Amino acid sequence: MKKIALITSLFFMANSNAQTLVDASKANKDNLKYPKTNQIEHIDTYFETKISDPYHWLEDDKSKETEAWVKSQNEVTNAYLDKIPFRNDLVNQMKKMWDYEKISAPFVEGDFTYFYKNDGLLNQSVLYRQDKTGKEEVFLDPNTFSKDGTTSLDQVSFSKDGSIAAYSISESGSDWRKVVFIDAKTKKILTDKLVDVKFSGLSWKGNEGVYYSSYDKPKGSELSAKTDQHKLYFHKLGTNQKADKVIFGDKEKYRYVSGFISEDDKYLFISVAVSTSGNELYLQDLSNPKSKLIKVNEGFDNDVDVVDNDATTIYLITNVNAPNKRVVAVDASNPIEKNWKEIIPETDNVLSVTTGSGYIFAEYLVDAVSSVLQYDYKGNIVNKIKLPGLGTVSGFSGKKKDEKLYFYFTNYITPGSIYQFYPKSGDSKLYKQPKVAFNSDEYESKQVFYASKDGTKVPMIITYKKGLDLNGKNPTILYGYGGFNISITPSFGVANAVWLQNNGVLAVANIRGGGEYGKKWHIMGTKMQKQNVFDDFIAAAEYLFDNKYTSSDYLALKGGSNGGLLVGAVMTQRPNLARVALPAVGVLDMLRYHTFTAGAGWAYDYGTAEESKEMFQYLLKYSPVHNVKNDVQYPATLITTGDHDDRVVPAHSFKFAALLQEAQKGDFPTLIRIDVKSGHGAGKSTSATIQENADIQAFTLFNMGVERLPRY
Repeated sequence: MKKIALITSLFFMANSNAQTLVDASKANKDNLKYPKTNQIEHIDTYFETKISDPYHWLEDDKSKETEAWVKSQNEVTNAYLDKIPFRNDLVNQMKKMWDYEKISAPFVEGDFTYFYKNDGLLNQSVLYRQDKTGKEEVFLDPNTFSKDGTTSLDQVSFSKDGSIAAYSISESGSDWRKVVFIDAKTKKILTDKLVDVKFSGLSWKGNEGVYYSSYDKPKGSELSAKTDQHKLYFHKLGTNQKADKVIFGDKEKYRYVSGFISEDDKYLFISVAVSTSGNELYLQDLSNPKSKLIKVNEGFDNDVDVVDNDATTIYLITNVNAPNKRVVAVDASNPIEKNWKEIIPETDNVLSVTTGSGYIFAEYLVDAVSSVLQYDYKGNIVNKIKLPGLGTVSGFSGKKKDEKLYFYFTNYITPGSIYQFYPKSGDSKLYKQPKVAFNSDEYESKQVFYASKDGTKVPMIITYKKGLDLNGKNPTILYGYGGFNISITPSFGVANAVWLQNNGVLAVANIRGGGEYGKKWHIMGTKMQKQNVFDDFIAAAEYLFDNKYTSSDYLALKGGSNGGLLVGAVMTQRPNLARVALPAVGVLDMLRYHTFTAGAGWAYDYGTAEESKEMFQYLLKYSPVHNVKNDVQYPATLITTGDHDDRVVPAHSFKFAALLQEAQKGDFPTLIRIDVKSGHGAGKSTSATIQENADIQAFTLFNMGVERLPRY
């Protein structure tokens, strides 16, 4: 869900140029007519309470009526956007900044060194490789998978000796994948093919075959029907998928099952879960044909994940008795909790780990900023790694035999750069630095802490052009997520950089429900504490007002998916908080979210309307779809979604749009932009991403009264 602050000519220009402002609300009133959305009686009953759902019919993504509704809504939205005088200027500005070479860190498989590269504006990045002589060639080019760039390369996994690769593709942004096998030496496509694969890794057992996960094909629409029983399969190379053996998940119901092989091919690890938090871990010694699965931990109250193994010693990262996580070691023959030996203890900061070159790299989040320590496998600190600055680090991952590793560093004003790291010496050097048409020296980021409604201290990073005038009139994007233990850390993005170039302010609040301060921070934003998330976001806006960064007329709220719920809840609870709302792919119907695709797995964070009367009443109180009221002036709203989104089905957005269009008082527009052949966001083509971001910012700017951009 996205809400983006709009930039006004009063901000960009001297008062003498104020005549360049337009009366956006008058333009909206004069030119905008919404399509008619039929209301059809539908009643759901929860604990003897009847809930009307007049737009229930929009849940049927296969009906001609829904298809016609999508078409008519897009026609109205596109006609509105076409009249914004600087829409194309924003497209051109984004294209110019987006047009730079992007290269990934290299990785070695078999006789080749592989890397991803995008020359600038390619719809999808290309997988290249070099042989030992340095000769470079294309290995996989996803731009050839479809004419319109809507088929993307998801993941690539190589067999033990690197001679064969399995790669998955996503069509139109769907979470359902196809898996193709290719001879890595000749680049010849093999006859093996897997279909209907979802939420899956691809883990090779030697050169024999791959472990993968999927659900049974649902009845009805594969884009919206409930998928509830995940299974782990093994595909033996050279056989038909129909012969694939179910390894786990056919007897008991688990919503998420994954399996992977240790680097030495000795162990199979299987992680199973009933929700997005907590798991049970199993292992099997593959070197012993008679071995059976051994359960490592009991129950789903905690997270237990494999870090690595050293012979028969298994290294785990867990939040058992450690909300911020710790690393433990245990012998594989009896891996239960009472035998765990602590290797890296819990600290005051949240821990995540990677391995490479025979070391463990511990990344700590310190107020949402990265810090990295290098450990040996006995738990001794080898090195405190010096980073290029304050920001986000990823990488430090590789095979035990690798002599050098790579890490990626970025923040809100620093485009992501790749560094080589030599673990034995602790030295690092710049490997690749992108040449982006953005001068980082002109901008600065500042971290602040503010008090939420209940007094909880919440961090926020505010980024802006140096010399910002704190006059309360700076157009500001306030972004948040607040869920699923996900940490929002500083990262460069071209769309945000264009916003900053156009004198906007970017504020990112690390609100409760996320993972920035560990499990406790997460729990404080779940189920019947979910209102804390919304209160934190509202308090962030009020901090920006109080400190004159902006005011409600210049504020936009932004968030997607769970962040879409955040924006939807805040805009219905506080309609006058911001001028513009841009909810993207949001979870907006909190009474029915769990009935679609894998939505039931989100109950750990949300609860469901069926589990208790108390939970139903709590969800009803903040569910955006159920809290749109007649004769209220809501912000100018552009809802964005994709017709192939099978993560958060577009019916959430469809219903919300229909309700807002029916209820809106005043002249602020309430529109929906529905990408066709697009999903939740992953794999979206460069051209589609640029157009979407340009449309969002154009809509936002126009509804703030801007007639032209300062750069045009």
